[in-house]
This record gives sequence, structure tokens and C-alpha cells, in this order.
Amino acid sequence: MAEGGDPHPGAARVERRRVRVWFGDHVVADYRAEAELAERYAAAMSRRFAGLRVTSDPVPDHDPGPERKLPGERLWEVAPK
Repeated sequence: MAEGGDPHPGAARVERRRVRVWFGDHVVADYRAEAELAERYAAAMSRRFAGLRVTSDPVPDHDPGPERKLPGERLWEVAPK
């Protein structure tokens, strides 16, 4: 392992983000992914749950956490009013 604990020295660091959807003080969705996917997810959740707070925070390098892929199909229909 390289100095500083990086197992892959010289490799490009990929920024990861944690997106959470909040209903008051309760987290109703928690998603971690690379920055681009996380921002897409945050934008989609902001549109879907317009009245709820959506946060996007950097994930520390030492806390990779679980990563779930975005679903390949629509899970619900959203019709504009």
C-alpha cells in the first residue's frame, strides 16, 4: 500500500456523493454513487418529491458505503397536471 493509505497510487480519484431525500427529520431515500450519477438521481428526486428536501454531500474516501445502480426501468408513472 502506498504512503497515505491509497492502495492505487497515481489512479484518478473519482468523486462520490451521498444523496438523501428527507421527510422532516427522517431519511426516506439514501443513495451513493459517482458524482455524475448522484446528481442525476438528486435532480430526479427533486422533481418527483418537490416538497421534500434533497441533499447531496461528498462521501469521504474512507467510507465507500453501499452503491446501488439506478433502475433500468421506470418504477412509477409521473403525469404532469
